[in-house]
Amino acid sequence: MKHAHASLLVLALVCTAGPAAAQEAWRGHVVSFTAKLFDSGGGFSHLQRDYSWAKKLAAADHVVLDDDVIFAAAYLHDVGSMDGWSEPNQEHGDVAAAKLDRMLAGTDFPKEKMDRVREAMRTHMFYREAGPGLEARYLHDADALDNVGTVGIAWLLQGVNAKGSAFTSAKAIGILTKGALKIEQGVVTPAGKAEMAIRIPERKMFLDQLARETDGFKEF
Repeated sequence: MKHAHASLLVLALVCTAGPAAAQEAWRGHVVSFTAKLFDSGGGFSHLQRDYSWAKKLAAADHVVLDDDVIFAAAYLHDVGSMDGWSEPNQEHGDVAAAKLDRMLAGTDFPKEKMDRVREAMRTHMFYREAGPGLEARYLHDADALDNVGTVGIAWLLQGVNAKGSAFTSAKAIGILTKGALKIEQGVVTPAGKAEMAIRIPERKMFLDQLARETDGFKEF
């Protein structure tokens, strides 16, 4: 009877702990959160590609990334650019890093990995020096690559002349002819550089064809 009484006592303690002790599985939370936040303009697919390409590049270089860190950083790095999360006159990677605790609140994400996620967020843009961590370096290159080549062109042109948008075809051409050059020079990993060497001719071929068909972009 003593054993039965002890077992009932343990059960009662577990039950009274209730939902307050539970934490949400963080990956499901991150996917659901970002899918809703980036539900237009192709933003969510960009996060998916950044995660996928960071892993592809690392594998090509025989580098092992911490999957918790690269998943969280890839899916959350652009949150600081979105309504309700952005801050005036602050770089969006910095904002995302500063608000990471809020994004993952109530989840079971390993706290000891948070600083590595923040580093990758802060340095993911091509105009920032890639952080020293492996996840930071491969996210940096994956993000740069997603803005050039065929996918970068397709993603960019989605927003041209969209309803309510001031993003014109002329601005798009400016990015493709001038802005892309800075992005292409920003990769740091061996596999990133090799992939960029494939994507640069894709951009140039597209622009050559588009110029030919639109009287030097005048009719685009």
